[in-house]
Amino acid sequence: MTEILIAVALVAGVGLFCGILLAVASKVMSVKVDETVVALRDALPGANCGACGYTGCDGYAEALAKGEAKTNLCVPGADAVAQKVAEILGQEAEDVVEMVAFVNCNGHCDAAKKKHHYEGIQSCTAAKMMYGGDGACLYGCLGYGDCVDVCPEDAICVEDGIARVDVRKCIGCGLCTRTCPNHLITLFPDIEKTVVMCSNHDKGADVRRACVNGCIACKKCENTCPQGAIKVVDNLATIDYDKCDGCGACAEVCPVKCIKIADFSGKHRFS
Repeated sequence: MTEILIAVALVAGVGLFCGILLAVASKVMSVKVDETVVALRDALPGANCGACGYTGCDGYAEALAKGEAKTNLCVPGADAVAQKVAEILGQEAEDVVEMVAFVNCNGHCDAAKKKHHYEGIQSCTAAKMMYGGDGACLYGCLGYGDCVDVCPEDAICVEDGIARVDVRKCIGCGLCTRTCPNHLITLFPDIEKTVVMCSNHDKGADVRRACVNGCIACKKCENTCPQGAIKVVDNLATIDYDKCDGCGACAEVCPVKCIKIADFSGKHRFS
């Protein structure tokens, strides 16, 4: 009986000692929490998309607390989050430039040609590794939906062979732009009205052999634009949104109709 009591006492003593040691360690080795950072982190949406230019919401919150970042960098959170952040920091809220994603490709099944039949892993990244993909256009949408998988708002779908963005759902996080192996998804302000639905930089004749909807670099859009907002750069029409007023003149003269005029107002315009 005495042996049992001694064993129990030893175990209890060791447990008590370890408990005291842990308690002391938690005090000595504890990291002081900045309550401002915590409050800022709670105010952010938690998308961790990196659209703000920092390593997720934690990185942005820390930069805000140090006064190293503007309050309007959270595109997914839009003006509502910017207002909360500004209130926490005791600053005046800055307007957020809402962004939407757009797939710069119109090479759907009836327009773009295939160069071979792909039967591998159903992933754009995997298909890209096989001679640049199965499409004759090396710049076009591969259509296997890597962008669909990363979109947190279910704003992208693959339709008729190419990815399409529902701007009414898009929050402008930019995850899809970094996922696309052909880098043909771009973000632009959702107040703009004009987009070029092509990313091919080949010469016109080569483009036509791969896709009938591709930009042929004819420069009709460039010569027609009254604002000088559209230029053909490296065989592809490119829009300077600082100059574009959405008049639509470029879309009217485009012989292959690869310039689109539409209302791209994103989710935050309707929330």
